[in-house]
Amino acid sequence: MATEQKNLKECIEACEEAIHACQSCAAADIREGSSNCALINLDCADICSATMNALARGSEHHGDFCALCAHMCRECAAVCAMHAKEHAHCAQCQSACEKCAAECDKHVKEADI
Repeated sequence: MATEQKNLKECIEACEEAIHACQSCAAADIREGSSNCALINLDCADICSATMNALARGSEHHGDFCALCAHMCRECAAVCAMHAKEHAHCAQCQSACEKCAAECDKHVKEADI
């Protein structure tokens, strides 16, 4: 059980990091008058937030949340990767989302889908 709690904690932390990176990237795009990543960033942040909450409360459906979160994080990372060389916020978001997807993937197997 201690290992499972540690794995949940690592996933919660990865979700939180992705939330902040996505929100920062979206805000930077909006300030720059660009919509490069803003919409996918906001969608991803919302899914990461819901997943983080499900993990924190020990939801029996956390694997289902993680499956969607991993998918959205990969989508967001792919969009940000297109702009990562020009924008540090995109590079940071790409990295955080890739990490979150990898952590969430560890819990997808637990989903009853």
